[in-house]
Amino acid sequence: MATAPALGQRFGLQRHVTLPAPLALDGGQLLSPVEVAYETYGDLAPDAGNAILICHALTGDQHVASRHPRTGKPGWWTRMVGPGKPIDPARHFIICANVLGSCMGSSGPASTDPATGKAWGMRFPVITIRDMVRAQAMLLDHLGVARLHAVVGGSMGGMQALSWPATFPDRVEAAVVIASTARHTAQNIAFHEVGRQAIMADPRWRGGGYAGDPPAAGLAVARMAAHITYLSEAGLTEKFGRRLQSRDAKGFGFDADFQVESYLRHQGISFVDRFDANSYLYITRAMDYFDLAEEHGGRLAHAFRGSRARFCLVSFDTDWLYPTAESRSIVHALNAAGARASFVELASPYGHDAFLLDSPELNRVVDGFLRAGE
Repeated sequence: MATAPALGQRFGLQRHVTLPAPLALDGGQLLSPVEVAYETYGDLAPDAGNAILICHALTGDQHVASRHPRTGKPGWWTRMVGPGKPIDPARHFIICANVLGSCMGSSGPASTDPATGKAWGMRFPVITIRDMVRAQAMLLDHLGVARLHAVVGGSMGGMQALSWPATFPDRVEAAVVIASTARHTAQNIAFHEVGRQAIMADPRWRGGGYAGDPPAAGLAVARMAAHITYLSEAGLTEKFGRRLQSRDAKGFGFDADFQVESYLRHQGISFVDRFDANSYLYITRAMDYFDLAEEHGGRLAHAFRGSRARFCLVSFDTDWLYPTAESRSIVHALNAAGARASFVELASPYGHDAFLLDSPELNRVVDGFLRAGE
């Protein structure tokens, strides 16, 4: 078992822990053991009051600001996290954990079932966003963090950031929710179902028991379909238009004639190298099940009645996956609950993915909000 962090720890310290107790899941099952892979940045203050939990999105991981061990690429949010950035290891003790159900070291379908000595596969229990949050809470208990200075996340990470004060109202001082939603719509669910069916229709899926021969074609198609939802029409037009890929004329066949086709194929192929197909099924299902109002008697405001946290919500004007209307509905619920909430819609041509890209305005919003509570 990993030990709790000490003062003076290194930047981006990679850790793994097997938690001491089973986790009761929303689906009615007990998960044991519960393994969590995570990274920490900065020093935990003597009063443990400077901890910030960063929650990652669907295909993210714990390597928020350090080099990814499989791809060699920089961390997925180095624009937000690092020395001199809004979330700064000089001021904050930063924690980012791989979510339950994922494939970068935390318990999921790709991890080992102790009862069989083989990968869980589809025997792994279906999990929810709230289950992910409960596992994170167990990790914080292990680290000696009783209360978070802030929880921050975009997209699915924003769902977790919303679920935290709803599930543990006494453990969160502030929540930053970026490009997210309080529940998945029918359209959101529909796009995910296309991806899941692409994976399960691949002959190599084998009911989830593919071992070392994954359903690469199906997973690549799932990634391509999802990636379209992360972009905007304006962004795609600006980047690709109808320009041809490495040719002067249409090929009158089904190769990638257009640059946008080549781009999507590259996204699909590269994704297969770093992500597990069964994890994709489980995490998309967890997102589809997410409905914070449903968890609290049918009224979203009820989710926040017990929390004294400050909330900051950010949306982007070209995000059609989780449009600004979704953030506004959350703000209305927060107002109804008497919670302190701020909200801003930022302009960006890049759609949903804008929260991961260079955005000085987003950095200023997050930096100002966090400093106001320090």
